[in-house]
Amino acid sequence: MIVGMSSYSLANAIHSGEMSILDVMDWTKAQGGDHIEIVPIGYTLTDNNHLVQDIIKKANELELGLSNYAIGAEFLTDNNKDYQREIDRVKKEVDIANALGVKRMRHDVSFKPPTEASIEQFDRDLPKIVEACQEIADYAKQYEIITSIENHGFYIQGSDRVNLIIKKVNRSNFGLTLDTGNFLCVDEDPYCAIQKCLDNTTMLHVKDFYVRQDTTNFLGEGWLTSIGGKYLRGAITGHGDIDLRTILQVIKESGYDSYVSIEFEGMEECKKASNISLQNVQSILKQL
Repeated sequence: MIVGMSSYSLANAIHSGEMSILDVMDWTKAQGGDHIEIVPIGYTLTDNNHLVQDIIKKANELELGLSNYAIGAEFLTDNNKDYQREIDRVKKEVDIANALGVKRMRHDVSFKPPTEASIEQFDRDLPKIVEACQEIADYAKQYEIITSIENHGFYIQGSDRVNLIIKKVNRSNFGLTLDTGNFLCVDEDPYCAIQKCLDNTTMLHVKDFYVRQDTTNFLGEGWLTSIGGKYLRGAITGHGDIDLRTILQVIKESGYDSYVSIEFEGMEECKKASNISLQNVQSILKQL
């Protein structure tokens, strides 16, 4: 497996102005990462070809792979014009992915709060979700780019939902960016959920969480609640409550041998936390 960093892990440093995406690339290489995933949070590549070219130049200088381009999207809008406008916008992001030279691109689908994330709502929205993903995958095929969704948020989440979308989209260049931690947001056991999704996995995010049972005492800043009421907080990878050694063993045995992207979203200082996360995952993989 090829282990590297999501630029999202350094989002706090980017937002504060401490680092640029080019600095994050230098930093990732210095820590021993073999690739970087480009996630335009704190910067944008839209109508910014100069930065696209700078990223390509920096990657070549560092001999650092560009693994994936990951963007947000919201297709479930109020009217058909907005729906098609969002599809067209994401197609332009596919053009950016091609300009970067990446062969993987993750786009989101929709973010609904837990109160609107029922299976009945998902069933109603599924045809539009599938249609949008098909149109984008078909557009990306000209560039030999594999598009994907992610088990992300509270709505397009859970192994059965993402697997059903992928089955219905039915495109050879469409799959799943599999996140090892996110299934906890809908109270699904990561070990079981990941095994169900391995055949569809095209990109891997390794994330860790602390998990605490429901309590009458709010745990404070940094914690979020799952749909079922458990408390979750992003952890340094390998420090949390997810059995990453067992999970990575299962992923390795499945034959997945591509990019592994560290995604840290905890409260610790992001550079130190991301470095520890990277070293922990590299260490686990060497021992398997």
